[in-house]
Amino acid sequence: MKLKYTTLETEITNQTATVWLNRPQIHNAFNEVMISEVLEIFTEIGKRDDIRIVLLRGRGKSFCAGADLNWMRRAANNGIDENLNDARALAGMLRTLAEMKKPTIARVQGAALGGGMGLASACDIAVASTKAVFATSEVKFGIIPSAISPYVLRAISARQATRYFQTAERIAADRAREIGLVHEVAEPEALDAKVAEIVAALMAGGPNAQAAAKDLIRAVDHQPVNQTLVEETAHRIAHLRATPEAREGIAAFLEKRQPNWMGE
Repeated sequence: MKLKYTTLETEITNQTATVWLNRPQIHNAFNEVMISEVLEIFTEIGKRDDIRIVLLRGRGKSFCAGADLNWMRRAANNGIDENLNDARALAGMLRTLAEMKKPTIARVQGAALGGGMGLASACDIAVASTKAVFATSEVKFGIIPSAISPYVLRAISARQATRYFQTAERIAADRAREIGLVHEVAEPEALDAKVAEIVAALMAGGPNAQAAAKDLIRAVDHQPVNQTLVEETAHRIAHLRATPEAREGIAAFLEKRQPNWMGE
């Protein structure tokens, strides 16, 4: 993993990789460079066994204000092929984050607009400050929240998205929790403590089981409950019970000790 990025900062502590979006002077708005670097760092993190949790943060006042307007202005003068390549890069970056096997947490301290709301939605867990604000603001620029739409819809449902994709209204933190966009809201001074609480809970779970749980949700969500699905879920638990991690987890519980994945 590279130590230096143009638009990011990274830190690995206690099996947690913290990735900061680091363009605070423009509210961490992304351009083609940031998209490329975010994709690179998440791809690398996904390969590392020494990292169990990924925490995504933004430097400065904002989490991420979406696309850099200067980049969008340049894109508006490009042809369809160039715009398609840019769109594919953004979509690929979001998918890499969303499908990562490790638990991912978005720590949203301020504005998460457009693509920033997409980043928060693509993470497994989102924790927001009471000062945070969200929006799918794309229609104000004559475009649509296309690349982020699978993850935003997964978070807030098509019914809510039908409103916010068209109105581009600002969504306050408490409202974001009501509609499922974020899991927890905390006062700014308590935000890190809330994130640490969730990290501690995640550390108690088996890493292979957590990856399997994420895959289970993708396989089961919106599927009819029929014999095929029942058989699928039976196979999944039967396979997992036979793994060393499951044997260790059950033994640790019965012996009243921590499982080996929690360290000393």
